[in-house]
Parts: sequence; C-alpha cells; structure tokens
Amino acid sequence: MPGPSGEHSVSVLQRGSLNVKLSLPVRPNQQTPHTQDEIYVIVRGRGVLCHDGKRDAFEPGALMFVAAGTDHHFEDFTEDLAVWVVFYGPPGGEVPA
Repeated sequence: MPGPSGEHSVSVLQRGSLNVKLSLPVRPNQQTPHTQDEIYVIVRGRGVLCHDGKRDAFEPGALMFVAAGTDHHFEDFTEDLAVWVVFYGPPGGEVPA
C-alpha cells in the first residue's frame, strides 16, 4: 500500500454482506458515513476515533463499533496505525433488537 490508485486499504475477505479490509489510514483522515455497520480492530498504533460527538482513544487490541450512516474519522493517530475494518449487514445497518 498505497495501491495503484492511492488506496490505503485492501479487501482480504468478502462473503455475502461481509467485507474485511486491512487499512493503513493517512492524514488527514477523511471518511464519509458508510452504508453498513462497521467494526474496527486496532492492530498497531494509537489515536482517537471521533464519532457521535465522542472522542474515544484507542491502542493495539481495541475493538470499536461505528453504526451505519455515522460521521466518523481518526485523529491524533500515530504514523504506524494499522486497522482491521469489518463491514457487515444490510445497507442502513442492523436493526436494534
């Protein structure tokens, strides 16, 4: 990475609605809300996930959830940040029970 078109993530598993990616975010981290629910698993690095008006610090091993349609991005993260990103479920996200 980066890929031929400047991508900073690569899809490693796709099946049904599941899409698992390895991401190496760069600054500035600009993301648009995603149509699916999303889980982040921090492989290495530290930083802050901004979402829903919150700032959640993270470090290796952290597991974080972002609901479909939620504005979010990483801030104050180390240059070695590596993240598993798991997209799943229907467009619009899972319906709470």
